[in-house]
Amino acid sequence: MESLQSPLVLSSKLLPNSLKKPVLEVGKGGGGGSQDGSSAMLVNTEKKDASDSVGFHLVPPPSGDNGVIDPHEKLSTQKEAETGNSEGEEERKTKVTYNIVFVTSESAPYSKTGGLGDVCGSLPIALAARGHRVMVVSPRYQNGTCSDENFSGASDLEHPIKVHCFGGVQEVSFFHEYRAGVDWVFVDHPSYHRPGNPYGDGYGAFGDNQFRFTLLCHAACEAPLVLPLGGFTYGEKCLFLVNDWHAGLVPVLLAAKYRPHGVYEDARTVLVIHNLAHQGVEPAVTYDNLGLPPEWYGAVEWVFPTWARTHALDTGQAVNLLKGAIVTVDRILTVSKGYAWEVTTPEGGYGLHELLTSRKAVINGITNGIDVSEWDPSSDEHIPFHYSAEDLSGKVQCKIALQKELGLPIRPDCPLIGFIGRLDYQKGIDVIRLATPELMGEDVQLVTLANRLNQLGYRSTGYSLVEVQSRDAKNTLSLPVAFLSRSRDLSSQSKVTVTCQALNAPTVSEPINPQLNWSRPLFDFLAPKVMLGSGNPEDEEWMRVMESTYRDKFRGWVGFNVPISHRITASCDILLMPSRFEPCGLNQLYAMRYGAVPVVHGTGGLRDTVENFNPYAGGGSGEGTGWTFSPLSKDTMLAALRVATRTYREHKPSWERLMKRGMEKDYTWDKAALEYEQVFKWAFIDPPYVS
Repeated sequence: MESLQSPLVLSSKLLPNSLKKPVLEVGKGGGGGSQDGSSAMLVNTEKKDASDSVGFHLVPPPSGDNGVIDPHEKLSTQKEAETGNSEGEEERKTKVTYNIVFVTSESAPYSKTGGLGDVCGSLPIALAARGHRVMVVSPRYQNGTCSDENFSGASDLEHPIKVHCFGGVQEVSFFHEYRAGVDWVFVDHPSYHRPGNPYGDGYGAFGDNQFRFTLLCHAACEAPLVLPLGGFTYGEKCLFLVNDWHAGLVPVLLAAKYRPHGVYEDARTVLVIHNLAHQGVEPAVTYDNLGLPPEWYGAVEWVFPTWARTHALDTGQAVNLLKGAIVTVDRILTVSKGYAWEVTTPEGGYGLHELLTSRKAVINGITNGIDVSEWDPSSDEHIPFHYSAEDLSGKVQCKIALQKELGLPIRPDCPLIGFIGRLDYQKGIDVIRLATPELMGEDVQLVTLANRLNQLGYRSTGYSLVEVQSRDAKNTLSLPVAFLSRSRDLSSQSKVTVTCQALNAPTVSEPINPQLNWSRPLFDFLAPKVMLGSGNPEDEEWMRVMESTYRDKFRGWVGFNVPISHRITASCDILLMPSRFEPCGLNQLYAMRYGAVPVVHGTGGLRDTVENFNPYAGGGSGEGTGWTFSPLSKDTMLAALRVATRTYREHKPSWERLMKRGMEKDYTWDKAALEYEQVFKWAFIDPPYVS
């Protein structure tokens, strides 16, 4: 067993040999069968009534089955009975299968705010296609918008459980949908029913996030034992894939509450770090709310350094859920190989670097994949023309179509640079601001799609055609809107006044009939107004000024729109990503898939996935898929962009080969799933890290 030394000297209570006050009560019947001699999987005999379930449950086997249920054996029997699979599908099956339980705060398409949702929405499907039995456990968010319909396919399992935490008993229920070979399980509780995104709203993060995700972790530990999905439970021999701090309590619970009672002794846990900057840190007094035995405080104990404390009397004591996961999981993964190294450095470790260094032997990085069915230039429904690596003619047509749509001069030979990202310090928007005046002196065009969460926490649509009427109602103009604002509630209004700054059009403020020419609900289109109130006024004003100053070269707007992001990716020649840190990054993968050459800061997953262009390699045919620059500065970024634009203009054959190499790269989830399977194998070779 590895040492758990860290700069925050761990308490001797971190890994107790026994528990003085067990939280879960285990039934007296043992683990071999029911008391009446009938065959069953005995998990716990304590059960009050059908609607009041505590702890574990006795799950009867299917009729005619005389043995104890073995999920792996059951899966094998089912697979042998299946017929009609194609030869290609058979080749994708793995020889060793696992019962895998993803625990996550979001999973696309049900809930998503970023890359975490993409990973937990796509990777489970890829693993299920390889023969594994996969469950995804995430909250059932209900926020009173059309996004609630994402959960319409899930049905109530009518199997509530009680969770003991936060000084009381909380009842949570489970909803279930079987889709794409995966059991999607949603934990339902009133704390998940509120306006906003999964973590907060326009006023900031929710104050009870620790409570909400503690419920998720407790429910996720119970789900494999109590939910007879497909007729039988997942059982104790599971592999838990816990994602970020929101699920970080799961491995601690397994070690502190379950294994002392002989439950989950054969289970393993793998922590996937998507962004180490978020760690789930709360005041130390909240430890009693987590539902852990008191002697396990050392596992989540966290002490802020002196310089980070708020005042002289601040002791800096806190609890850190991500730290608790790091010291109890069997394996640790990051979403790229470069990020696996960065988290062990003072710059990228956010105070956990020494602790992660002590577990360096079990840390690996696996680059995220992309959904190639959604991001495919040969069949993408969001782009006007299709193309492929064999026939690139459609890409220049997409570029011309976007230039027309944005009101830019139609110049197929002018390098079109795209930026898609948040107005966020992490994404390097400040570096772009510094460099833009010089960049606009070059013969290029720059298009930016900058998204920011609006006040209700949803990504705004931001860009669409709306009908603007003149005051005399005689003239109507359809404009692509960059910014929208509203001043009053719209629920009872037949007309509203919207201030909009249109692309290639003067600012207007006119009555708009909300019933005309809206391709989406009015609420969605007007959301950017609230977004403006919660965004960075300086960055948004900068975009307005740049657009009015460089009308033939610059277009930018705030708001996120999936079709527009696809069209920009398909149309631009260069995708710019000057991120300060990027655990993995997806936009550069989308760009290469669509023949857009990425120019990126050499950090994290960007450095892993973008290979520097070398025109002299390969006997003069060249190698590489883009350009990386470092350190992050205005000058280094501009130098890389100038080399890229010069290559685009003066070396067309090299540029075309550069595009094709990127389009031919394999960043599918099938490839990532193979690497995850290797980590699963390693996890089961050794006994549980904390037993």
